[in-house]
Amino acid sequence: MSYAALAHMQDIFPRPILFVTGDIAHSRSMSENFYARAAEPKELYVVEGAMHIDLYDRVDLIPFDKLESFFRENLK
Repeated sequence: MSYAALAHMQDIFPRPILFVTGDIAHSRSMSENFYARAAEPKELYVVEGAMHIDLYDRVDLIPFDKLESFFRENLK
């Protein structure tokens, strides 16, 4: 799924994209690779101290404020 999405990233453009990853996530390099290939507008948000799975259920690490501000700004 993830790599198939990379093959179709042009279908997302020019919509804003927010990539969220943990600084110690095994998938961080994949997020950075997707970010590098994405067109603007784009943003990469790295959560300090978070592994990949932490961003699913560790409510103390999920960046709710960042997600809310991104959606408020881009879903007008």
